[in-house]
Amino acid sequence: MHVHVVGVCGTFMGSLARLAKMLGYRVTGSDANVYPPMSLQLEEIGIELMEGYRPENLEPAPDLVIVGNALSRGNPEIEALLNAKLPYTSGPQWLAEHVLPGRQVLAVAGTHGKTTTASMLAWILEAAGLEPGFLIGGVLRNFGCSSRLGKAGAPFVVEADEYDTAFFDKRSKFVHYRPDVAILNNLEFDHADIFTDLAAIERQFHHFVRTVPGNGDLVVADDEPALERVLAQGCWSPVQRFGQRDGSDWRFALDPEDSRVFTVMAGGEQQMVHWAMSGRHNAANGVAALAAAHRLGVSLADGCRALSTFAAPKRRQEVRGEVAGIQVLDDFAHHPTAIALTLEGLHQDRHGGRLLAIIEPRSNTMRQGTMKSRLADSTSIADRVWWYQPPGLDWSLDEVVAGHAASRVSSDLDALVGEVVEAAASGDRIVAMSNGGFGGIHGKLLQALEARHGSTQ
Repeated sequence: MHVHVVGVCGTFMGSLARLAKMLGYRVTGSDANVYPPMSLQLEEIGIELMEGYRPENLEPAPDLVIVGNALSRGNPEIEALLNAKLPYTSGPQWLAEHVLPGRQVLAVAGTHGKTTTASMLAWILEAAGLEPGFLIGGVLRNFGCSSRLGKAGAPFVVEADEYDTAFFDKRSKFVHYRPDVAILNNLEFDHADIFTDLAAIERQFHHFVRTVPGNGDLVVADDEPALERVLAQGCWSPVQRFGQRDGSDWRFALDPEDSRVFTVMAGGEQQMVHWAMSGRHNAANGVAALAAAHRLGVSLADGCRALSTFAAPKRRQEVRGEVAGIQVLDDFAHHPTAIALTLEGLHQDRHGGRLLAIIEPRSNTMRQGTMKSRLADSTSIADRVWWYQPPGLDWSLDEVVAGHAASRVSSDLDALVGEVVEAAASGDRIVAMSNGGFGGIHGKLLQALEARHGSTQ
């Protein structure tokens, strides 16, 4: 069977294409931007990639076309697909029909932390010998890939995104997965290009809650008013709450001396985790994963041991290099809350140097200016901040930095890199945050630091 994936270099669709190849299908794919690292992952397993969206990509006609949610009517390949009346489906629907049947499904939802939490959960299950399958929106460093089938009939972990499914299916992706265990990590307004307000997202989350069976489990953050409103609309599954509140089923406390250490308390047991991650948001992600894994029989002690060897997915507090004692990090944070939590975690983990932040407001929500009033406060914990004004941003970042002496705006990426490198000193940590490639800024920073100070460590 020949399956063609349109929009194949997106993280979700590329990971899906890998699964189709593992199932034995002949897989081809097309995208407007065929680029690493996803293009290399796909080529390595024998998936033929086509640059650009063209009608001829559908010749000879595939048996099935899987359409990514970034594609809209008017796209030449989509129009050719419809005119030829070829069979087509969405990525989430294909996953639900071809991979998830017969498995226990664990789905991780939330505005922030889905990739990290799902990665933790997959690693805990792997360490317990369950050999899970997974599809997650990032490269898992413990596994070296973003998706795999796992053992036949093994549990399957899926990152459950609230973004819409396809041009022909405007429901959120996660309504297709029908999980046995669903993590609801957090919920606030995002995706302003899709949702008019927070209430609209809450409705989609409630559709998701409706798909969890009565003998399943909901693992819900204990400090999220929006999630409480979701559950108030109706809940038919047992709920386990996690967080730092007294009385929660899964509670954690950070070590006041070391943010990379936290204690988990659940069911009368207590275990400590000492790991490479930092910050309370990552501890909360870890506790959610522990609670979900426990539903499949993984003990608290075994789960905590697994977290102690967990390596964060790429682009989540990822250290890209160090020159002359100056560390360069990459993080996917692109929402004010995620930016603030990332900086808080890094601030708690530093030892003497300054925290220098570089931020590209690139997401669709950011481009619409919906969150601009929150941006300045989201970076208040950083010692210095550089904002990059990307092409196509319709509003000026100057209003964000007004009155903030430690903040600068630049529309010239190379000049920005030069300013940061000139300001950085030994012991400093530079974190560049964006949900895109950011013009290869991490490599540019390391090259410029090396030119100024000497060799990279």
